[in-house]
Amino acid sequence: MDGFQAYGAGKAGGAFDPVTFFRQPQTAVRILCWLFSIVILGCVANEGYVNRPDEVEEFCIFNRNQSACSYAVAMGTLCFLCCSAFLALDVYFPQITGVKDRKKAVMADIGVSAVWCLVWFLGFCFLANQWQVSKEEDNPLNEGADAARAAIIFSFLSVFSWAIQSLLAIYRFKLGADSVTFDQEYVDPNQQEALQEALPTEE
Repeated sequence: MDGFQAYGAGKAGGAFDPVTFFRQPQTAVRILCWLFSIVILGCVANEGYVNRPDEVEEFCIFNRNQSACSYAVAMGTLCFLCCSAFLALDVYFPQITGVKDRKKAVMADIGVSAVWCLVWFLGFCFLANQWQVSKEEDNPLNEGADAARAAIIFSFLSVFSWAIQSLLAIYRFKLGADSVTFDQEYVDPNQQEALQEALPTEE
């Protein structure tokens, strides 16, 4: 039982090992998701708005659709915060003593990853469509074009990174469920003998 693990981590109480932590697949993929959100947020927030000489207010380079830029900025910000929170949870995860609490954390990871996969798929379709129908006369100097393409590409990559994250979480859930079942079914022979001696014998 010394090698028992519950949902991808050993028994609680061990010291935090940075090398082991960063070598875990879910950590590497989550950092990728975190970096992708920063790139999308930076591209749209910094270069996603331009203005024409005859206009005072800036407009979104995605077909002058403010909703497209707002969506990308909002989702990039929320995704960045979400990744940061789950990275902190990954660091704390080995210290969680309750198996049920670990199970809830892994299930939350599955649900959140699946939701973000869907969110970025919708975002990719939305941004790609709005960029495709953008009018050249709205942006004759083609300002922010590279940033717009980068936002679309990294939205597309985010779909796969979150899908992989979701699959890794499902794997951790299945692995943990099997380990917990084994742990619950295991009975120490010494404890079993002590229990039998403690029970009153029938005459």
